[in-house]
Amino acid sequence: MDEEITRDENVFLLGEEVALYDGAYKVSKGLYRKHGEKRVFDTPITEMGFAGIATGAAMAGLRPICEFMTFNFAMQAIDQIINSAGKTFYMSAGEVPVPVVFRGPNGASAGVAAQHSQCFAAWYGHIPGLKVVSPWSAEDAKGLLKAAIRDNDPVICLENEIMYGQQFDETDNLKDADFVVPLGKAKVEREGTDITIVAHSIGVGKSLTAADELAKEGVSCEVVNLRSIRPLDSQSIIDSVKKTNNLITVECGFPQFGVGAEICAIVMESEAFDNLDSPVSRVTCADIPTPYAERLEQASLPQAHNIIKTVRVTLGME
Repeated sequence: MDEEITRDENVFLLGEEVALYDGAYKVSKGLYRKHGEKRVFDTPITEMGFAGIATGAAMAGLRPICEFMTFNFAMQAIDQIINSAGKTFYMSAGEVPVPVVFRGPNGASAGVAAQHSQCFAAWYGHIPGLKVVSPWSAEDAKGLLKAAIRDNDPVICLENEIMYGQQFDETDNLKDADFVVPLGKAKVEREGTDITIVAHSIGVGKSLTAADELAKEGVSCEVVNLRSIRPLDSQSIIDSVKKTNNLITVECGFPQFGVGAEICAIVMESEAFDNLDSPVSRVTCADIPTPYAERLEQASLPQAHNIIKTVRVTLGME
């Protein structure tokens, strides 16, 4: 955000506590002091209001970054996001682009209970006119956000609160002010030959942990990091399935009508279907409101051991 605010005078950040408090999770630390109140400013506690301000500013030619303290609060602004930001370019016959980014933590954190634990990947991925990204690594977080800010369409950037505290090795890409990750392009995080695991966000890390454990048993897992929910990189999924002949999906959303269900449909409807040696399985949250109690919460969220068991079942190992 710092680089893009410096690069383009039309970029600004707004949201609750993003300025004077440096952000609820310190994501915007130092930006207010560096860029001033015209480029980084706090809003009242009114998601519908400041999402509307951001959408209107984008229609007027600016490039707002609108932060939700959690995407659960974006429910208050869903009309602005979908009906105003998502549909205006189409309904104006291409006359009014809406280059706005809505970003903030998405999905379950720790001990925040049912009303603060939803994953919105499937919700917003359902809507034509929106683009949706879901970063895992530090390179994902930087490259996808920069691409989103520069994009002329409204982009939903679903970060993860737990991931804010994780560290990744510093790379040349992270030092490059012009490094972007193209929207709609997945990344193979780990090459494998026996089974494909497709995941996004924090699920990628859990999948890699599971792959490390399964490697000790002689199972070679290919882990595909979606990065982008809409547009979805169908070809990378298809190519991997043709290579491994088996597939499971991992997501931190609920099972019905989810990202994994869409991936299942893509493979079923593609030429990769004939390559499958077993049915596709999904690893998801439990189909219940997320519990508050720690042990119940952990049991309701997909863990590495759930992925390991699902791989074993898919490959006929148990």
